[in-house]
Amino acid sequence: MGIVVLTMKASVIEMFLAVPQINCDVKAGKIINPEFIVKCPAGCQDPKYHVYGTGVYASYSSVCGAAVHSGVLDNSGGKILVRKVAGQSGYKGSFSNGVQSLSLPRWRESFIVSESKPQKGVTYPSTLTYSSSKSPDAKAGETTKAYPRPSASGTTAQPVTLMQVLAMPAAEVNHATLPKPFPFVASATSSPRPQPLGHRSWEMGEMDLWKPGSVLLDAGFIPKEELSTQSSEPVSLGDPNCKVDLSFLIDGSSGIGKRRFQIQKQFLADIAQTLDIGPAGPLMGVVQYGDNPATQFNLKTHMNSQDLKTAIEKITQRGGLSNVGRAISFVTKTFFSKANGNRGGAPNVAIVLVDGWPTDKVEEASRLARESGINIFFITVEAAAENEKQHVMEPSFANKAVCRTNGFYSFNVPSWLGLSKTMQPLVKRVCDTDRLACSKTCLNSADIGFVIDGSSSVGTGNFRTVLQFVANLSKEFEISDTDTRIGAVQYTYEQRLEFGFDKYSTKPDILNAIKRVGYWSGGTSTGAAIHYALEQLFKKSKPNKRKLMILITDGRSYDDVRIPAMAAHQKGVITYAIGVAWAAQDELEIIATHPARDHSFFVDEFDNLYKSVPKIIQNICTEFNAQPRN
Repeated sequence: MGIVVLTMKASVIEMFLAVPQINCDVKAGKIINPEFIVKCPAGCQDPKYHVYGTGVYASYSSVCGAAVHSGVLDNSGGKILVRKVAGQSGYKGSFSNGVQSLSLPRWRESFIVSESKPQKGVTYPSTLTYSSSKSPDAKAGETTKAYPRPSASGTTAQPVTLMQVLAMPAAEVNHATLPKPFPFVASATSSPRPQPLGHRSWEMGEMDLWKPGSVLLDAGFIPKEELSTQSSEPVSLGDPNCKVDLSFLIDGSSGIGKRRFQIQKQFLADIAQTLDIGPAGPLMGVVQYGDNPATQFNLKTHMNSQDLKTAIEKITQRGGLSNVGRAISFVTKTFFSKANGNRGGAPNVAIVLVDGWPTDKVEEASRLARESGINIFFITVEAAAENEKQHVMEPSFANKAVCRTNGFYSFNVPSWLGLSKTMQPLVKRVCDTDRLACSKTCLNSADIGFVIDGSSSVGTGNFRTVLQFVANLSKEFEISDTDTRIGAVQYTYEQRLEFGFDKYSTKPDILNAIKRVGYWSGGTSTGAAIHYALEQLFKKSKPNKRKLMILITDGRSYDDVRIPAMAAHQKGVITYAIGVAWAAQDELEIIATHPARDHSFFVDEFDNLYKSVPKIIQNICTEFNAQPRN
């Protein structure tokens, strides 16, 4: 590839130094100079000038766009100092100073920008050297000249042919000067010239793939990853710090009108751009509602921000009423499914945009959504005025719908013209996954410790029935090292830790571990077993987990259960007491968390244990979902 120098017309001369001026779209990778001062024009904050990274930027970035993102310049332009640094294994996108930078897995070269304060003893170029035969900034009438690559000190740079370079050791290539290769022009009758195995043909389409400064490795050609990234823009994998599965429920009712519907679409497009969509980061789908909801596209339809923006632009208004409750039910039952791209490990977020107020009720649909682990945000635009509230079917509908009523999940926007102001705070909240409280459900947020009576009165056959009961309960939960975890203790006069919370992290492993528990036989010291479980099992519970103890016994304890049971309650361990046959019901009520009627169960024989599984699960979930929403 030819190497040229563009002679820039300096508009400002400071300290006898001519400062080259570049356009907003110039990428650092196009400039060969390792360190230089340039002047950026105004307007480089525009999102069409792509920036990759934060602080340290991939050389595929706009130089001036990166300067605005870093805060060195504002949108009015100015001078900056640019210094090239090594490529990074990854670049993190962020929103800063009005510029949304994108994430990038890796890139071959980086740069940093700072204020244009020349360092002592350093001479900065008054002309920039570009890596193509014509600079992107070259204007009509400006001249370019061939750029001879610097040779080793004290020698004169000599032109080197392509075949000479291919024959050189890699270390010598750094000191060689390549001439611009001549295009190979085939006649209409000539056949393609055979190429040596492993070498690329130097056709016109590949002429500009060689980058000055690159070392031609081994066989003398560019590494594959270099070639694959020269001609097309890198595709972001998404911001890994904002890995959420996101559904926008947009208002397509007749009352919103065409102009406000267009504002709503623009808001979605801006959100899509800001979020940095990708498989390793946030994914986004859209449901439009009117009389009935319909999926415009699901989570796996579009895997980058640009495709998503294009799809949003094509959405047409459906019309009809504003049935938000029906839309929330649709999202709960249909949208967040594996078939629609739900990833399981990413929080589910539903953002509802409503013009005015819904024409149906949202409370029950929203409760079911919360219990399914969906974090509902509500953006109410132009809410009902005082004289309109008589028309609102469900007063305080937003508070009844959102995940929590603490203000984190609600936005009240007085006018559609002000909707854009909610974009940044909304994105910040959606990406703050630690605060998405409704991601936790009754089935994925507990450490459950089973305390199993292995006394002689149980017997081998009945003990296997107890283990099946334990397995049946465990199957109902979402088990992993970050979701619900299971542990087990068996007791007689003594106690034994069968497995702790950190031993197994998958449901099959847990079920196999339960099967392998061996029957012990002995006396019944239930009080000592509760104390042992608190010390050996629940002391290792995670702080953010609900602690559930499920104790199964068939008789009265030989020791006192009151003090250990009280200790469990004081430590925040929710205790369910399951009694069989000869178990003492007064003891069960002492062991169980208050109210005892919801936490103690009794069956007359072991074969009926399975019947209590649905009720126990229901009570666990009812208690979880009854927690205050503030």
